[in-house]
Amino acid sequence: MYKNLVGFGAMALLCTKAIAQDGQALGIDQGNKDSVQLHVLDEVVVSDSRFALKRENSGKTVIKISAAELERNQGRTVAEVINTKSGLEINGTRSFAGQNISVFARGGNNRQVLVIIDGIQVSDPSNVNAEYDLRLLNLSQIENIEIVKGAASNLYGNSAATAVINITTKQSDEDGMNLEVVSNWGTNQSQTDRNNSLSDISNNVTISGKNKELTFLASGGHQFTDGLSSALGEEADVFSRIDGNFKVGYRFSEKLTSEASTFYNKLKSDYDNGFPIEDADFHFNSEQSRFGLANTYTYAKGSLHLNTAFNQITREFVSDFPNSFDSETFVLDVFNKYTFNERFYTIFGLNLVEGKTVFTEKVSSRNLDPYLNLVYVSDFGLNVNAGARWNNHNEYGAHWIYNLNPSYRIKWDQGYLKFLGSFATSYIAPNLSQLYGPFGANTDLRPEENSTLEGGMEIRLSKNFRFNTVYFNRLEKERIEYVVIDPDTFESRYQNSKGTNRVDGVEVEVSAVLLNDLQLNANYTFTNLSTDITLRIPKHKWNAQLGYTFNQGTYVSVNYQHLSERLDTDFNTFMDVDLPSYGLLNVTAQHRISEHVQLSASLDNVLNEDYVEVLNYTTRGRNFRIGMRLTL
Repeated sequence: MYKNLVGFGAMALLCTKAIAQDGQALGIDQGNKDSVQLHVLDEVVVSDSRFALKRENSGKTVIKISAAELERNQGRTVAEVINTKSGLEINGTRSFAGQNISVFARGGNNRQVLVIIDGIQVSDPSNVNAEYDLRLLNLSQIENIEIVKGAASNLYGNSAATAVINITTKQSDEDGMNLEVVSNWGTNQSQTDRNNSLSDISNNVTISGKNKELTFLASGGHQFTDGLSSALGEEADVFSRIDGNFKVGYRFSEKLTSEASTFYNKLKSDYDNGFPIEDADFHFNSEQSRFGLANTYTYAKGSLHLNTAFNQITREFVSDFPNSFDSETFVLDVFNKYTFNERFYTIFGLNLVEGKTVFTEKVSSRNLDPYLNLVYVSDFGLNVNAGARWNNHNEYGAHWIYNLNPSYRIKWDQGYLKFLGSFATSYIAPNLSQLYGPFGANTDLRPEENSTLEGGMEIRLSKNFRFNTVYFNRLEKERIEYVVIDPDTFESRYQNSKGTNRVDGVEVEVSAVLLNDLQLNANYTFTNLSTDITLRIPKHKWNAQLGYTFNQGTYVSVNYQHLSERLDTDFNTFMDVDLPSYGLLNVTAQHRISEHVQLSASLDNVLNEDYVEVLNYTTRGRNFRIGMRLTL
């Protein structure tokens, strides 16, 4: 009871970026870089339409994680930051650093979530869910993140059924040479291990520059984590990651710009035996190389974009059952933005995604999809975002998917009331691992079809208060599941489920400035599964953060997260188990000691709560972290 009272008292604020674009009658942002204002809650969002729209004109409740918020989470992972947002449960973020990450968006699973980095879809065709591994990402190399929940396949293609996580990496936008150094040191221990040794260390260095028409950025980082066992046990498991990226851009003229980029990520993680679950001397290696090219040609009423990328991922498992996987992905996205008049905007594009991997033999899949999206922004409050895509798969043929997203806004001096609704479909073809992989492959699988209905409202009473709530209802047909077909031998395979699965729920968000320097942000998610189709998803989850700015250089926040009971499976006995609810209290602080040096500190799981995230696996207890950021 005491811990629940503490948690209800610990509320939080999301710092948002305010975009001062009062001269834009349409709410289409065409300005330069936005400025951070502590008390303003207005935003510009892009991901739901691929146009820069003022939030009041968007038909979605898009989540935007700004550069300021990422900076205040220094030392955390990308998955940890996303896990504080409504509609999302990122399982594995509270455990051993190398724990597998599961992204549950609105009751879905990994294969229904699409990750985009710098405008390009990223995935791993050899993975059982073909998802992108968020553990590869370094938070210090990211500029901002936008999250669109619900079906968005019309804009982004296969797998965008429950959410799109749109990540933008850092750019060079300041003249001259710039240097940023970020270092963090912390403990990494369970609730019973109290040695307080520095076992979680990360560093990142970024050099960027701009000289007339030329820009460049080079960044490199690493993380090393020790001290915590993967499964319940005494043997500590090690996680390490190194990463780097290089970008160079050039403005050839007022109309033509181009940027080339290369990314490299490598991680190594110990892990323990999964059956039976016990300490073991196993380890996992993953290596990624990605090359991209983005070109933009601007003309009188629009712009033509050509984005392309090649991604290569290698994974190796060293255990009693060793295995290795290699995959390649090529993505091409060519699209044209055109303005017919001052209120009607269109995008027409062609998207190619080709994936290859090797199991017993080399296999591949290909999507070649034309797509169209229309945005209408009226002067009387009605806004419409609508689009369609012809999903053209080399094995499963062509299939139409579409989206209709109207909204209506009533505006006053410093606020608005917005009603929104949408209906969208998505299409998920079986991935290469499900069709040909080493675990339960089934070449007779049929594609999964999802449809999502949403309705809600958002109100902004002033620059200091915003509230929104959304109801969602998703239907899943031909859902692909991994099922045991022989209980005596535990032989399993992928199969399409019979009938229709339904998931519905409610999301609530509130952001407010309580006093001049005291800010609150909180969110609540209710998820109702028609059947227990996915493990570890809480029916009730809420996050709250209370942040106070003591002066221009000092900021302190208190964060609380609560999860209700969840269902899990004990893979030692194959019996279902109810995991008890729990709440975690965290405190963070930042202090700028000069124009160029900022210090940070955090204390996670302040009450040293003993809880279970994944059954029979270790969770983190009370841990502290200190950090430093140097900019020149």
